[in-house]
Amino acid sequence: MDLKQLPALNAVRAFEAAARHESFSRAADELFVTHGAVSHQIRALEADLGVTLFARDGKRVRLTETGRRYAAQVRSALSALADATRELRAGDRERRLVVSVLTSFAARWVTPRIGSFIETYPQWDLELLSTNALADFARDDVDAAIRFGYGKYPGLHAELLLDEIFFPVCAPTFNGGKLPKTPAELVKLPLMRSDDELWRPWFDAAGLADLAEPKRGVLYQDSSNLLQAAINGQGIALTRRSIALQEIVTGRLVRLTDIDGPSPWQYYFICPPHMMQTERVRAFRDWLFAEVAVFRTLFEEACTEGAKRGAEVATATLRALTAPP
Repeated sequence: MDLKQLPALNAVRAFEAAARHESFSRAADELFVTHGAVSHQIRALEADLGVTLFARDGKRVRLTETGRRYAAQVRSALSALADATRELRAGDRERRLVVSVLTSFAARWVTPRIGSFIETYPQWDLELLSTNALADFARDDVDAAIRFGYGKYPGLHAELLLDEIFFPVCAPTFNGGKLPKTPAELVKLPLMRSDDELWRPWFDAAGLADLAEPKRGVLYQDSSNLLQAAINGQGIALTRRSIALQEIVTGRLVRLTDIDGPSPWQYYFICPPHMMQTERVRAFRDWLFAEVAVFRTLFEEACTEGAKRGAEVATATLRALTAPP
């Protein structure tokens, strides 16, 4: 095969489109070029081949018999090229697993655990899209998503992944290490605010029905940033257990009470129904639910152990601050 004998691909594409429409103008519209460009490419092709492909009659054109035979062969060759390209791209896409995840949940829950999935399934090229925007499966290149909501996702496969609760946390060194022991003491200290975690439902659960939602202080739009502010000792944060567990385990945060605030939202695993038939989505779904089962067990132990570790951190920090130079 002597590929040097091939004509320019752009000229061949222009010819195929013009032959199919028997119109240079329609071919130009399809290829997003000008009428003159199509005419020029076809004249160059005819000159290169040494044959007349179109008979011109004013502004109208029609294929010659030679042009008609050549058009059929060109169309078959371009179709084979398109099929080969489509198969190649499809094969690459089948290796990609694209999952959309809420930003705070991605940072505080998924990322610390995702290494085990990558090690277990090296055949999948995982892409985590960290975003608070809802995935549009009809438009976006997304295979599955983890969403924090009410569970109403018409037309989609949706499974409850993890129920959620809220509770207050702070750094072990907050307020000089003198942490509140009761809800009444807690509300006298700086309470940090977030659009996602509202204090009002927790006040009700704690028997503080007369208190209103805090209106002063910094308002954090991202729950992960709110948690970081609490770690830095800026105040008391009302947080979700799903994103606070790791910090409680390490002692960087302390859970202040055993009172849980109810959450109207829960975490759901969602995807288009047909994607549940794919091996990559099933693998991710099974891994995810297995991790949630481990998380539930760890959480029950974390608050007690985290409180002990937090007390140790607070004591060591305060001793360092008060030690003579």
